[in-house]
Amino acid sequence: MSAGTFTPRPAAAPVSRMIAAQTALETRMLLRNGEQLLLTVIIPALLLVLFSCVDIVAVPLDAAAGEKSVDFLAPGVLALAVMSTAFTGQAIATGFDRRYGVLKRLGASPLPRWALMAAKTLSVLVTEVLQIALLTVIALALGWSPQGNPLSVALLLLLGTAAFSGLGLLMAGTLKAEVTLAAANLVFLLLLVGGGVIVPLEKFPGAVREVLGLLPISALSDGLREVLRHGAALPWEDAAVLGAWAVLGLGAAARLFRWE
Repeated sequence: MSAGTFTPRPAAAPVSRMIAAQTALETRMLLRNGEQLLLTVIIPALLLVLFSCVDIVAVPLDAAAGEKSVDFLAPGVLALAVMSTAFTGQAIATGFDRRYGVLKRLGASPLPRWALMAAKTLSVLVTEVLQIALLTVIALALGWSPQGNPLSVALLLLLGTAAFSGLGLLMAGTLKAEVTLAAANLVFLLLLVGGGVIVPLEKFPGAVREVLGLLPISALSDGLREVLRHGAALPWEDAAVLGAWAVLGLGAAARLFRWE
């Protein structure tokens, strides 16, 4: 046994290991939270099944191509799942972490603040992978026939995640937790109705439709439909809208986020 084998070496763990540990913790906390589970998994799945099986809202379908309601609904529900996790769930969880001083204490730990934000982002991505896998299985069971390039789909989902994460962190870092809770749920409901997820944007008046088309949920829904429904290449206009929201949201969050 060499000298110094049991010599203490007090030091922080490598940043990569700290990020991995914090990511696992954040993911477990999110999946164990009943309200967040309702928003991120149960509601999107129920909407997909309900509106695919019951003709509640008339959606534009190509009967000659044998399209079903699920072909229109599945991309929109995938977009809704991204929003529910990256925006609503993250805003509420981070807002209450800030209120109860969790962020302040973690900020004083060896874990750098940027690494904490990275861990939260990775936790969102892990949750989204689980969501998308579950919703895809449900949609396929309902007769969904997806088209297009998976890489285009992945890029749109990543851009949507960045856009909604920025907006969620901006809300959580500037508003009180109770206000964040109410505002995030209200925005979720409004965008569910007016973001082209279930109700086609074509049903809105022209001027309103133009405004709604600039929202990140509309861009993500439309972009995913172009790829998964029509087999199109990457829809650059929708990708540009998502990219602009990502830059604005993340930039504003980085400048205005308050840790206490």
